[in-house]
Amino acid sequence: MNNKLKVLFVSSEVHPYAKTGGLADVAFALPKALKQSGVDVRIAMPCYQKIDRSKFDLSYLTDFPVKINDMKHNCIVRESKLDIIINKSNDIDEQSADRKKTRKKHDSVPVYFIDSYEFFDRAGYYGEGSDYEDNAKRFSYFCRSVLEMLKKIDFKPDIIHVNDWQTALIPLLLNNSYKSDEFYSNIATIFTIHNIQYQGVFDIKALVDLDLTWDYYSPDLLEYYGKINLMKAGIIFSDIVNTVSNTYSVEIQNSPLGMGLEGLLATRKNDIYAVINGVDYDEWNPENDKSLAANYNAKTIKKKAECKADLQKACGLPVSEVPVIGIVSRLADQKGFDIVEKAMNDIMKLDLQLVVLGTGDKRYVDMFKEFGEKYPQKCSVFLKFDGFVASKIYAGSDIFLMPSRFEPCGMGQLIALKYGTVPLVRATGGLIDTILNFDARTMYGNGFSFTEYNDAALLRCIEHALSIYQNKQIWNVLVQNTMASNYSWDVAAEKYYELYMKAVDKRK
Repeated sequence: MNNKLKVLFVSSEVHPYAKTGGLADVAFALPKALKQSGVDVRIAMPCYQKIDRSKFDLSYLTDFPVKINDMKHNCIVRESKLDIIINKSNDIDEQSADRKKTRKKHDSVPVYFIDSYEFFDRAGYYGEGSDYEDNAKRFSYFCRSVLEMLKKIDFKPDIIHVNDWQTALIPLLLNNSYKSDEFYSNIATIFTIHNIQYQGVFDIKALVDLDLTWDYYSPDLLEYYGKINLMKAGIIFSDIVNTVSNTYSVEIQNSPLGMGLEGLLATRKNDIYAVINGVDYDEWNPENDKSLAANYNAKTIKKKAECKADLQKACGLPVSEVPVIGIVSRLADQKGFDIVEKAMNDIMKLDLQLVVLGTGDKRYVDMFKEFGEKYPQKCSVFLKFDGFVASKIYAGSDIFLMPSRFEPCGMGQLIALKYGTVPLVRATGGLIDTILNFDARTMYGNGFSFTEYNDAALLRCIEHALSIYQNKQIWNVLVQNTMASNYSWDVAAEKYYELYMKAVDKRK
């Protein structure tokens, strides 16, 4: 990669500072992989009240006024660093020119926090309720502050990589309010759609909050069924639009998964690309995961049995060879739990154990709680999110269930592959692109999938997986196939670098 390439990655959430979903993991892992490859990458995010400023050593960097509707709002920029380790393998071992040694180099990714008592000193991030009725104004302020900050810190990126509706105003501003300023010239933009379901739709009065003229209230611009849609700004004004899986990039250009934006996306089809998310193997790796009863890899896969027994004991389930199906998920319709709900009585009749970890809609929380109480020897439920328990489920389960109605990319199935736990998924979005249905005749494939979105198809797929599980020789081949799958962020970072160069060329 070109060491001179400068990238500003802008996100509304970044692990470990603030997280509501998978975006935070991407916003941590992708810049880390880019930095390891030699890119000058930096991150910008809001400074929420919940962030522990002493723990993460947030230091004052600068401050300045940000004008919205002729009113000045103070912006304080704070800075922290994400520490990373870069493995260098180009040094020749002093004892032998034929052998290479790996040298670990410590480095960091700068993280800039946009701090405002007025806009970000609140209990949450950007959820629903009266505390967030001004979300349009909050993130208009955030986007303008990020752009103003660049001059103050004397950092002119080649690329600004924006993510989802909260940052989508940046490409619009660059193409309009800032287009006459030489400093901002030739800064290219990439807009990543992580989940088109969340578009940033606001009442028409949001145009005032955004400090935009009524010219933008047009079907060709931000108007959306009588309201304002911020995701449209990212799609229309970015140099390149990308999604997090190839199949999802096609799905959203058609109804119903385009969710009202399929026509607009179709007009930009030549500028839409896809890069499948990666997994941070420094964090998710059975070889060094400290949560596990035993560490293992593809060569020592027999130790996975110790993790299974440990999971069963922790869940109060009988320790046996019965197949364990694991779920680590947000409990919502999108994730397929409406068809799981319909199939649960039949699933509980099968010779298996089910372990569930997640939070979400009350309907599904109550459903799993009920089945956990009704079948204590078969179903164990953790109605929370806990990384320690998640690791145990990924390692101790035989099958990982992910029957999503739609799935932009999916992270759970990628982690499961690394842990040698066979994904069972519905064929949609990123699940199609990462999970190939196993064929016992050719021994090719790394999981199980079904196409029709209903409980009968789900149940048939589970029954088929259980039948394959009974043949240990075939099952062991399938497990090896899962662990041979490589979805590291190093691979994704190379593809993003290619996209960045396309955007730079397009901008020129």
